[in-house]
Amino acid sequence: LERLKEGKLDIIIGTHRILSRDVDFAELGMLVIDEEHRFGVKQKEKLKNLRKNVDVLTLTATPIPRTLHMSLLGIRDISVITTPPTNRKSIRTYVAKQSEGLVRDAIMKELQRKGQVFYLHNRVQSIQLTTEELRELVPEARFEFAHGQMKERELEDIMKRFIDHEIDVLVSTTIIENGLDIPNANTIIIERGDCFGLAQLYQLRGRVGRSKRQAYAYLLVPETRKLPRDARERLKALQMLDDLGMGFNLAMRDLEIRGAGNLLGKEQSGSVLAVGFELYSKILKEAILHLKGEEIDYTDNIDPEVKIGVTAYLPEEYIPDISQRLIMYQRLASARTPEAIDELVDEMQDRFGPYGDAVDHFIDLMRYRTLLRVFGIEKADFSDGRLLLSFARSAPVDPEKALSLMRSHPDKYRINKSNSISMQCDFDEVESPMELYRITEKLLRNVMVLSNS
Repeated sequence: LERLKEGKLDIIIGTHRILSRDVDFAELGMLVIDEEHRFGVKQKEKLKNLRKNVDVLTLTATPIPRTLHMSLLGIRDISVITTPPTNRKSIRTYVAKQSEGLVRDAIMKELQRKGQVFYLHNRVQSIQLTTEELRELVPEARFEFAHGQMKERELEDIMKRFIDHEIDVLVSTTIIENGLDIPNANTIIIERGDCFGLAQLYQLRGRVGRSKRQAYAYLLVPETRKLPRDARERLKALQMLDDLGMGFNLAMRDLEIRGAGNLLGKEQSGSVLAVGFELYSKILKEAILHLKGEEIDYTDNIDPEVKIGVTAYLPEEYIPDISQRLIMYQRLASARTPEAIDELVDEMQDRFGPYGDAVDHFIDLMRYRTLLRVFGIEKADFSDGRLLLSFARSAPVDPEKALSLMRSHPDKYRINKSNSISMQCDFDEVESPMELYRITEKLLRNVMVLSNS
């Protein structure tokens, strides 16, 4: 500590001990935090005192909601590694009601291929009793238990024996959560999986599947219907997102379940939904851009409303799962460019197959909305052969071009008091939104609107 204070050390590697009051840095330039989710609120508040003029690199398999949200808003930068090591396979995850038959079958299946098993029982008081019960259930296996209250030498001896394959099943608490790499252990059974957080379950599941073999994770729970809603959502998310490199997606789901928390205070999770997530994000983004001295893109505040009288939607028979359907609606509606729409269409065809006219029209409608957003149009209403376009107050309209257009075609174009322009079209009904797209683009781009286009 004295050498650190005097600046005689270049790099110091430590646990939470680094945050103690008696640790002083001569000139701290960079801070690397590994496994960020292992740090509690108090530790993070202390880290802020170190961060005034310090570069910080945070590493984690599953970022906590607040950290993830800060990166999505641009407060912090994020980079994602999604490429798994060579020959790794995804871990098959099962959520099941606790039963002796299932536990025995899972252990025996692993023993038959000369593998080893982690059995997680997170109660120190009853872990020895649980181990004895498992010995009676599976007499063919060699059992041992381990927990954090053991003496260091005793715990080290047990772990060494497990690595040397002198133990078949290690019954342990969550001390196995980080840092273990035992390629021969490829089945993990977790008691009361509903009692753990999403990031913790992801870390525990990651203790297996660290070789070429197929790995299995069993999350044992009581009656599923009796579980709290958040617990059911966590287990469902973990079961669905079992591909390799899905930590970021899992963290996004955690953000949806738990809320983003307080970005400036102690809370790591909480509900920003009181004002609406999109509105909250929009306000915060504007504040960040203002502090950076950057211009706010007026199109970010425009969400065009379109009324054109065509059948355009995602049918239930095309995307049967209602949550998937709503997510696809949301992603298409929030797309900012035609290129983004095209990417989503490719993904949709890959996942759900070819689509019919209703979906085709809906996609064209979303493309039309991207055009309207670029030109600052808040509303497009087509009825009785007339197209009414309402401009946002922030839209950069060229008044001279607009007036020139009205004077040259008084029978076709009109400017209304409500900051809108109406146009007489050559057809009474719209067969496809793309017809209106072409007419609207020609009107807005070539005749009257953006003075810088």
